[in-house]
Amino acid sequence: MTSKKSSDASKREVSVSGMSFLRGSANYVWCTTSVLGKGATGAVFQGVNRHTGEPVAVKTFNQLSHMRPHEVQMREFEVLKKVNHDSIVKLLAIEEDQEGRGKVIVMELCTGGSLFNILDDPENSHGLEEGEFILVLSHLAAGMKHLRDNNLVHRDLKPGNIMKFIDVDGSTIYKLTDFGAARELQDDQQFMSLYGTEEYLHPDMYERAVLRKPVGKTFGARVDLWSIGVTLYHVATGQLPFRPYGGRRNKETMYHITTEKAPGVISGVQTSENGPIEWCTDLPETCQLSLGLRKLVTPLLAGLLEVDPQRMWNFERFFQEVTMILGRKVAHVFLVNKVQPLTIYMDPEHRYEELQYLICEQTDMNPDNQLLLYDSKHLNDVVALDQPASSYPSTSPRTPIVLFSKQDDDVTLTLPESPAVKFGSFPALVSVEHDAAVGKSMCSVGHAVKRKIDYFSKCVHLIEYSVLMFIEVIVQELTSLKNRMGHVQALTSAVSDRFSQLVANHRRFLMLTQMCGDNQETFTQPLRERLEDFVNNKVDSEKAASSPSGIMRLEELVDRASDGDMVVRESLNAIVPVVSQLYERVVSGAQLRRQWQQVRNDAATVERAPNKASTYVNKMRESWQHLLRDRAARTLTFNDEQFHLLEKMKMKETAKSLETLLASVTATLHHTTDNLADWCKVAKVQRVQTEIEKADVEKHEVLLASFQATLGDTEDSYHHTLSELLAAIKDRKLQDDARLQTEIQESGDDKTLKKSNEAKDNQKSKKEDINKAKVKLSLQEMCEAQEEVMKLLEENGTIIKRFQRLTALTNPAADGQ
Repeated sequence: MTSKKSSDASKREVSVSGMSFLRGSANYVWCTTSVLGKGATGAVFQGVNRHTGEPVAVKTFNQLSHMRPHEVQMREFEVLKKVNHDSIVKLLAIEEDQEGRGKVIVMELCTGGSLFNILDDPENSHGLEEGEFILVLSHLAAGMKHLRDNNLVHRDLKPGNIMKFIDVDGSTIYKLTDFGAARELQDDQQFMSLYGTEEYLHPDMYERAVLRKPVGKTFGARVDLWSIGVTLYHVATGQLPFRPYGGRRNKETMYHITTEKAPGVISGVQTSENGPIEWCTDLPETCQLSLGLRKLVTPLLAGLLEVDPQRMWNFERFFQEVTMILGRKVAHVFLVNKVQPLTIYMDPEHRYEELQYLICEQTDMNPDNQLLLYDSKHLNDVVALDQPASSYPSTSPRTPIVLFSKQDDDVTLTLPESPAVKFGSFPALVSVEHDAAVGKSMCSVGHAVKRKIDYFSKCVHLIEYSVLMFIEVIVQELTSLKNRMGHVQALTSAVSDRFSQLVANHRRFLMLTQMCGDNQETFTQPLRERLEDFVNNKVDSEKAASSPSGIMRLEELVDRASDGDMVVRESLNAIVPVVSQLYERVVSGAQLRRQWQQVRNDAATVERAPNKASTYVNKMRESWQHLLRDRAARTLTFNDEQFHLLEKMKMKETAKSLETLLASVTATLHHTTDNLADWCKVAKVQRVQTEIEKADVEKHEVLLASFQATLGDTEDSYHHTLSELLAAIKDRKLQDDARLQTEIQESGDDKTLKKSNEAKDNQKSKKEDINKAKVKLSLQEMCEAQEEVMKLLEENGTIIKRFQRLTALTNPAADGQ
């Protein structure tokens, strides 16, 4: 039945097209039933090039247009010839109508329709979405910049005169059109003629053109700025900024609203007959622009919608502000603790600190409490603190920077204010006019429901995305910490071995000292006493202070180093088991991942919900289009009326399906949020424990570095002391050797004299020679041993330094921290 009706409609259209509605010029032909738009002075039709078949738009002029002065009629042609910009509809030709009805303007065809029709679509009843608004702002400003560079004023700016052009690559360009009111005008020139559409007129022009007051005001190029402001507000919200009760019929109130508003006010609405005006300095929460963009657009609108000549912006200021907005670096952020997507607009020169401040503006979260993650890393590991925002990595609504609160582990679902989602109802009787209006309203609500479903589904996705990223970050941190702990253990062991070597060498020294102490001959007494005093710290303090090295005695050096070694070992023993347990629990045991997988559910269903919602909304739009065709027909046959009722029923059933889907997605979001709240409490404990252990390891590294320095100083002092001692022993050895040599010479000279006593003293001399040989041997062994000790200590120190360098190379993260 539906296909039969569509076929009948097609036949009617063909029969209409077959009548004498075709008109043409030398190179183009158009059909007067294919109307793209109509105005006071003419109409625009869709046509084609006779030779190439290229579709075009053809503007024709009516009798009222021909009644205008010739120079005014020619003005639009001259303006179109003068402009050439991507954001202005391109002029293809100016030709003569073959039926003698004057000139026609042939322009490129903008298949996307006018911005007015786009805003009139139920999908955009609350304004365009953010990306599309940015396009309109960018292209509108670019087109106006080209006009001002050529000293042109448009004088009829409104959504109806901005066309959507779809390029061959699928990209969108919004273009200015309809230059029937345009004229050349310098910045300091004025004009008096009246043009424009009343809702978009500057109040001074409104006063003369609409209220018809005989005021002698002239107007400058800046009146276009007011029209731009009203247009941008309309694009952002789907509504006009200044709305008296009753609309156009309440003209005095309209003038009162626009002229009496305070500076900074960007809208004024009257909701009842003779009622008060509701003023607002902000965009409504129901618009589709993010809070970040609203903070930039609101002052722009306030500057454009200013009537005070002293406060009015000029074009230069407008272009500067738009350039500033368009030049911002967009950072998408997801605040996990409030389940809230954010859009941050950063100046290209902003640094990390400014990003944190802008986040704080929207969340009230102190920068010190912000835990920012990106690409499974801490954000400040991805971007440097002094790195400009222009070089930050790109983010998207589905792959944002993830924001956790360091202090608060509570999770509260924070939903944006949105328009009502209650579907209307059709009257029982058939009323083609009323049914079409209700159908449009239901489509508008359907799109609002779809946006909610899209938003809730995105939030569920972002929760999953954020949880998995947090898990990955904490796993990486604990893995790095465990590896770092391994390096620290190895280094601590090496340093402790170094100390043990010092102790072992010192013990050998004590044994050698004891060997010297066992010799009881009188000439070794001073050396023996000195060694004993040195080891037992009985050296006079004044002598020690006056010593070239100013050092402590050996035993005291070793004791103090021993204390440091004990502290370092105890510190390490306290950390190792805790880090190991934490690693086993979170990394090896995957505690956080397992706990999340146990509670996540319905994720697959939610992921498919936006596609389902889109299908339902398309069905509703198809039914609404059917109701619109019935409204155009005015009267319905019995069969047509049955089809009409069927479409109304389909719309109601589809609306119920949308409501059911929304309820399901909403329940899933709340359930997921509750699970997230429980999971975050556990995750916070693991994060805090990890940070504590990282801090403990850092403290241990500081302690170890301090002990290394102390041990190094001890070794240096020990070496120096041994060197002094070794020098003294060598001196004593040389003295003993010289004395023995002298005694031998004296013994040779007195050989004859003492020959008689030789027998008597022979036994005594042998005993002394044996003792001297023992002392000499002991001294020689001590010298050799101490040289060996010093060599071993130096080699040990070299090995430790090499180990430290190797550790730094294999563990750069620890070195950086």
